[in-house]
Amino acid sequence: MTVLTAVLLSGCSGSYLVLDPKGPVAETQQRLIIISVILCAIVVIPVLCILVYIVWRYRDKPNNKAPYTPHWEDSKVLEIIWWGIPVIIIGILGFYTARDTYALVKPPVAADSKPIKIQVTSLDWKWFFTYPDQKIATVNYVEIPAGVPVQFELTSDAPMNSFWIPQLGGQEYTMPGMAMQLWLQADQPGDYYGTGANFSGREFAHMRFQVVAKTQAEFNDWVQQVKKDSPALTQEGYAKLATPGTAEKALYSSYPDGLFQSIVDKNGGHMNHSGGGHDMGGMQHEGSLKQSAPSKEEKPGSSSTKSMDDMKGMDMKDMQHNHN
Repeated sequence: MTVLTAVLLSGCSGSYLVLDPKGPVAETQQRLIIISVILCAIVVIPVLCILVYIVWRYRDKPNNKAPYTPHWEDSKVLEIIWWGIPVIIIGILGFYTARDTYALVKPPVAADSKPIKIQVTSLDWKWFFTYPDQKIATVNYVEIPAGVPVQFELTSDAPMNSFWIPQLGGQEYTMPGMAMQLWLQADQPGDYYGTGANFSGREFAHMRFQVVAKTQAEFNDWVQQVKKDSPALTQEGYAKLATPGTAEKALYSSYPDGLFQSIVDKNGGHMNHSGGGHDMGGMQHEGSLKQSAPSKEEKPGSSSTKSMDDMKGMDMKDMQHNHN
């Protein structure tokens, strides 16, 4: 079932992309898929064989010699088998899943391959990429150096979506007000298929982008070419880009400072550089405390302190009565 699902999901591009990994993250996840298939097969195949046997052995026929035991209650041996084997399989699968998940949280640190950062924003119905170190931006197109870890920061300025490059690794969600984390790496130069793996409206089928991995020297040349030949993206230009609609590949020599952070903040969130999620409720609670607590500089009798004291003395029942 796992292999069939992977094949069906990857069929849109004409090849079995999930089963053709081109990076360390995808390779690790492929091994996990194979382990899952083997462990599931240990249960599924015997169960299917037993099902076929039972249907044939106990079919309704003249002179059926099958034993009739209406008062049979249980079998400790059988219960140990059909409960014990799944428990062992789940334990083994859980171990490998946890091990690989934690191993892929952060990219490996290597002296000769400093990770490159790319910020990803999903829009209706296009992908917008900014390179904070190179100060360039692209639409529906990503170029990365081969053999170098890529640290993606993902958010959305539209409905929730899912960022996925099947040959480089599994998907990660993009959500308004949140900056998720995902790192991938292409081991060798090549073209890779990228897509949105989430339904997001009328034109969701056009949420595709091209990923091109090149050598470090070729990547550096591409960055300089973009800076030289491409137009700058203004705030007005981004506002137009963010309106619902499809878009073709586009390159920009620059973009407004702090654009990605402003997108996250606009949707009520903040950056989380240490992980992939945010406690939005905690943010709101912290903000309310900051607003309600008087600062050290405020003295008793000041206007803000007096205002708070007045509020403490107010009768909420009277307020409700006056409101009604």
